[in-house]
Amino acid sequence: MASHVRILGALHIVFGALGIMAGVLVLLFFGGLAGVIGMTDTSGDARLAIPILGGIGGIIFIIALVLSLPSLIAGIGLLKFRSWARVLTIILSVLDLFHVPFGTALGFYGLWVLLSRETEQLFVRWPGQPARVL
Repeated sequence: MASHVRILGALHIVFGALGIMAGVLVLLFFGGLAGVIGMTDTSGDARLAIPILGGIGGIIFIIALVLSLPSLIAGIGLLKFRSWARVLTIILSVLDLFHVPFGTALGFYGLWVLLSRETEQLFVRWPGQPARVL
């Protein structure tokens, strides 16, 4: 099951990174659109549109960051077999079930991997015990 935990961690890192990259692309698109409007339109409407477009891009970027960062953090924690990462990933897997189709598959896989007895034993650490290197 350790290999499944590593795969799940890598998948969460990839999905988190893709979400952050999508947010950055939206931010660049709206920022570029605002820049083009600012350079080409000299009417008073441009002064109103530029901050609105920049604000929309910024808000979408922040939302993408807030939604994707926990997945990235959980994936890194899973690769290090941290107990908090198991709990966080179980929560994220339940939430992923609603993101059809890829999130649903990731959610089912995550719940299957993390709720098994074998996996639970991988995350048990006693005080003073070093972290597992598998």
